[in-house]
Amino acid sequence: MAPPSGGDLIVYRVCRFIAVGVSRLYFPGTVTGRENLPAGGAFIVAPVHRSYVDWLIVARITSRQRLRFIVKDEVWKSRLIGRLLAACGAFPVNRSGADREALQRCQAALGGGEPLVMFPEGTRRSGPEVHELKDGVAYLSLRTGVPVVPVGIGGSERAMPRGSSFPRPTRVNIVIGQPILAPSPGDVGGPHRSSEAREPAAPGRRARVGRTATSEQSARVRAGIQQAFDSAEASLRR
Repeated sequence: MAPPSGGDLIVYRVCRFIAVGVSRLYFPGTVTGRENLPAGGAFIVAPVHRSYVDWLIVARITSRQRLRFIVKDEVWKSRLIGRLLAACGAFPVNRSGADREALQRCQAALGGGEPLVMFPEGTRRSGPEVHELKDGVAYLSLRTGVPVVPVGIGGSERAMPRGSSFPRPTRVNIVIGQPILAPSPGDVGGPHRSSEAREPAAPGRRARVGRTATSEQSARVRAGIQQAFDSAEASLRR
């Protein structure tokens, strides 16, 4: 994938400046754990998903790199919005089934050294428990060798619960968990391999990823998100 142009980066920075400003105004709160973000290179940001405003809040976690977002394809029906999203580095995904084109774009973004934001629960959920995850995040982590950074967002469901047409100001705290590394290439092919995470490899296409390895990585990601989410919610009660 070609690196972003100077114009695209300017558009992204302007949009991020506005998004972060609105986020801090409407949803004041803390961001804890920035030291857990990799200093550079590709990684997958995996936030809990409780509200339509989560993407706005997640934009606050870093300004070092352009975050790539996956956006449901319904939003792209507007040509103007689609062009703006594309300039910001976003791309569409069809959530009705396996979207191979979106998956290839995800791999290309990670292969280009850019962080990718994916909501592994797949859609907005409700309540304190992280629901069963879709396979995409775990699969991409194993396929490319990049770490997954779990993110807990405390308070966003109260800011805009299901059925709300407009968000209401409320405190929202973010907790960035420790990165979950991908196992070494030799450990992702079958059910009897070790699931111990090792040093992250350079992003790139790796060996075939087995179903058992994907399930194990997904379980680790889910546990990491749950821990970060619990910490974010607990911080609001202090």
